[in-house]
This record gives sequence, structure tokens and C-alpha cells, in this order.
Amino acid sequence: MNYLINVRLREAGNVISGYSEDQPYQAGDIVILEAERGYDYGEAVSDPRELKEGDDLKGANKIIRKATREDFLQIKRNQRKSRGAVRIFERKSRQHNLDMKLVGAEYSFDRTKIVFYFTSEERIDFRSLVRDLAKIFKARIELKQIGVRDEAKILGGYGICGRPLCCASFLKVFSPVTAKFAKEQNLSMNPTKISGVCGRLMCCLSYEKKFYDQALKSMPKIGDKVELEDGKAKVV
Repeated sequence: MNYLINVRLREAGNVISGYSEDQPYQAGDIVILEAERGYDYGEAVSDPRELKEGDDLKGANKIIRKATREDFLQIKRNQRKSRGAVRIFERKSRQHNLDMKLVGAEYSFDRTKIVFYFTSEERIDFRSLVRDLAKIFKARIELKQIGVRDEAKILGGYGICGRPLCCASFLKVFSPVTAKFAKEQNLSMNPTKISGVCGRLMCCLSYEKKFYDQALKSMPKIGDKVELEDGKAKVV
């Protein structure tokens, strides 16, 4: 029996589809799975769904096992090596005069690939940098330009609520957030009060949107006349 589950590769990678032939995994499990070339690891971010007859497994990656103690030790070793890779990357990017800010680096589980995450105000031609890095690390090199929300997710921090950032602790997918959400919740439109550390509107504005959408349908609008026990009134 096959089960389908969504997996986020490494700490900040893309969410992909994975499948298991034997046991279902639970959201939050760290798993080892077959990647494009070799093996990688990731976190299950959805509950398993039993595959029905006719479902297509095309594009899904096979989950090998739940991470063992030895696997976690390997991941820790990779994280230590990633810190060294960051220093080398920064030195090489300066040599190539590239205007880019490195956010972090990640090794794949089997160390056949290194992913470097960076931000930049403009499009960067980093082909010569990639060639230099491939010679040094003897591995596939992937440079991924990310936005400010992904940068906050990787770096972590605390919000104005005093709690760890949602994106760095439990939030797996970024949902669109607009100023309309704050207006519907009658919040101050002061950007400093409704923006997160990334400078974008706070993700938590979307948490209660469904409730407000439902509640506002049954509530009168400002200016409407309503009947109360004491007589007629106007909503202000």
C-alpha cells in the first residue's frame, strides 16, 4: 500500500511530493528520501494520504526511511561543513565582485550538492562563481536567490509579540497577505505595527481571516440603521 506525503527538503528547501510503500509517516517526521541525484533529507509537512487506484506517482520521490540517530549525526556534520562553505563562498563572491548577500548554505544529505541562498537587488550572473565553487567542493553547486520572507525564515528571530517568528518555527507555506486583512480586523494601518521583521505584512494577519470573512457577513456596516431593545440606532 502506498502513501503520499508532502516533504520540505532540508531546512529551507522546496516542498515536494514523497511516497512510502510500507508505513505512513506523520507531519513533523524527518525522513530520508531519494532525490534527483542521490539521497536527501526533509521534514514531512502534511499527513499521509493513501494512494487510490489510478493515482499517478510521477514526480514523487520515494521515502527510504525515518531518520535514524546515525542520520541525525550526519545532518549535524553537514551543518558544520556548511558553516565553512559560507566563509569560502563569501571570499569567492568578493573576488568576483558580485553584489549579493549570502543568507545561508545547506549540504544535501549525501553531500553531493550544496545549495547557497542569497538575496540581491538585481539579477546576478554567477556562472563563473559556480565553476570556482564546484572545483573547490567537488560537488554540484546550486545558487538560489530568495526574497526577504525566506531570508527571515532561514535566519530566524522574534516578532513584536515576543515569540519566535512563525516562519522559522512552524509556518511551512507563505500565504498572500494584503492590507485589506488589517482593515477588516480594524487594526492600525501604521506599517511599523503590522509589518514583520522581514518588512512585509505579518503572516499572522491571515490566521483569523476566515473568521472575519464569516463574521462580517452577519454584521451591519458602518452607517446602517439597526433595531435595538431601546429603539433604533445607527452603527458608528
